[in-house]
Amino acid sequence: MLIEAGRFQVRLAETEDEVAAAQRLRYRVFVEEMGAAAPPEDAALRRERDRFDPHFEHLILIDLEAPSPDPLDSVAGVYRLMTGERAHDGIGFYGATEYDLVKLETYPRKVVELGRSCVGAEYRGGTAMHLLWSGLGEYVTRNDIEILFGVASFHGADPAPIADALSYLHHGHLAPEDLRVRARAEHFVAMDLIPADKIDRKKALKQIPALIKAYIRLGGFVGEGAWVDHAFNTVDVCLLMDTARMVQRYRSFYGKDGSAPDAASDIAPDVASDIAPDVGLDARAALGLDMRGAPGLDARGASGVGGGQHAPARGAEG
Repeated sequence: MLIEAGRFQVRLAETEDEVAAAQRLRYRVFVEEMGAAAPPEDAALRRERDRFDPHFEHLILIDLEAPSPDPLDSVAGVYRLMTGERAHDGIGFYGATEYDLVKLETYPRKVVELGRSCVGAEYRGGTAMHLLWSGLGEYVTRNDIEILFGVASFHGADPAPIADALSYLHHGHLAPEDLRVRARAEHFVAMDLIPADKIDRKKALKQIPALIKAYIRLGGFVGEGAWVDHAFNTVDVCLLMDTARMVQRYRSFYGKDGSAPDAASDIAPDVASDIAPDVGLDARAALGLDMRGAPGLDARGASGVGGGQHAPARGAEG
C-alpha cells in the first residue's frame, strides 16, 4: 500500500526506524503537547512507546521535505492499527486494558482497533490529514474490515465537568448489545450521570470533541461506561463503528465503495460544520477514526477525542 502526493507518502511502516519516527511524533503530541506522563528512558529518546507497539501495524504519513535533519522527525501523521487476527495471534487489543472486549474478540466479522492517532501541529488542517485518512480508508478496504473501534478521550481526568457530554453519549448513542463493550471495573465511571431529560444538550455538544461528534453522526456508538486514565490525564470512551449500520450516504468514507469523496462538500453539511471550525481540519480527514485524539486526528484526547481542542486519540494506548 502506497499513496503519494507531492512531498507526502502514506504507507505502513516497514522498518524499526520508521516505527521510532512514529513514536517521536506521538511523543511530541501526547507528551510535549498534551502533558501525558513518560518514563525517563522514553523522555531521553523523545519517543512515546509501549509494549503493544511491536504487535501493531503503523500507518505513517511521511513528509519527504521535512525541515528537520533528524530522520525521526520526518513522520507527520500516524495511526496504530491492530486487526482482530493479529490481536488473536499476539498480545491482544490495547483497548482490553480499559474495556472488556470479549464481544469484539469473538465477533464473527472482521475488526480493527485504531489507536495512537495524531498529526503534527504544523500539518493540521490541510492535505496531510486527508492523505492519512485516505490511507486508513485503503487499509480498511483491503482488509475487508467491517467493525472499527478505539479509545477516544476527553482531556482531564475528572468526569464531573463533562457530565452532560458523557450522559448525552450514553443515552443517545449507546452501542447495541452485540457490540456493547464495558469499561473495566478498576476505573469504571458510569456515563449516565444525568437523566436524559435533564441534559443540557447545547453544553454537551460543545464539550464533545469534533472527532467524536463526527463518528456519532456517521452512525457510531459508545461502549458502556468511561475509563479514567490518570497517566494520560484523560477520561476515555470506547467508540465503535459498524459499517453495516452506517447511514448509506456516509459509507464511502470507510472505503466500502472503493472511493473517497473529492471534496469536503461531499460530507453532509452538519458534519462538516461541526468539524472544520473546532479542529481546523479537512472534513474528510476528521473522519479518520482513532481514536484517541490528539490535536489533529487522535481520538485520544485531543479533544478529538478529548476535550475542546483535540485530544490525541491514543487509541491509545496508554
